[in-house]
Amino acid sequence: MAVRSYRLEAMPPQIPAPILDRFRGVETATVGHYLHDRFVAPALRPLIDGPRIAGTAVTVSIPGPDSTLLYHAMDRVRPGDVVVIDRAGDRQHACWGGFMAAVAKLRGVAGVIVDGAVTDPAAIREAGVPTWARSISPITTKLLNLGGGFNIPIACGGIAVAPGDAVLADDCGILVLPRDQVEGVSDTALADQAEEGEWLAKLRGGMALQDMVDVAAMLAERDRKDGGVHG
Repeated sequence: MAVRSYRLEAMPPQIPAPILDRFRGVETATVGHYLHDRFVAPALRPLIDGPRIAGTAVTVSIPGPDSTLLYHAMDRVRPGDVVVIDRAGDRQHACWGGFMAAVAKLRGVAGVIVDGAVTDPAAIREAGVPTWARSISPITTKLLNLGGGFNIPIACGGIAVAPGDAVLADDCGILVLPRDQVEGVSDTALADQAEEGEWLAKLRGGMALQDMVDVAAMLAERDRKDGGVHG
């Protein structure tokens, strides 16, 4: 079997806009109440505070000091895609900076997630494309033609990401879901967020938390399970 330096696959189908529009209304922290294993490591932080994005994952894997394949990828991304970049463990070389941020703006991508370093943070912010990364570095990648993968399964922040997955990212974290789970998660999370708003309205009206959650009964139950022993 031949060993190929580059693994190039087709673009994944985009998740329909109405599904992503609804998903974008979900807070990642809401989903964090009941999912635990689909979140990228919290070390990946936003360079631009505030935006929440939802889009279709387009995956790129590029090794160490090389970013040749990123040029191939950025000529193929579509408006609404989220570019997810696996740096194969490299934490020193910045593959993304002001120039690529400007290209991403031209292409209309929803956001960029780099499991590694970026450079030119001020220029990235000026371009305005929401970007998440581990760190800032002045040492950049070069066009070394070493190899990599485009639209292949990758690892990002400790989880698997497949091309075509749904990506939701905000200032609390990054969630990656298979396409067939997006609508169910959206239904549950949006209902929870609406309920939280109703609770706050009741509290502003003078209701106590005890009136909404019977904490006294919960404490009594715990006491019974502990054998009624008080410290």
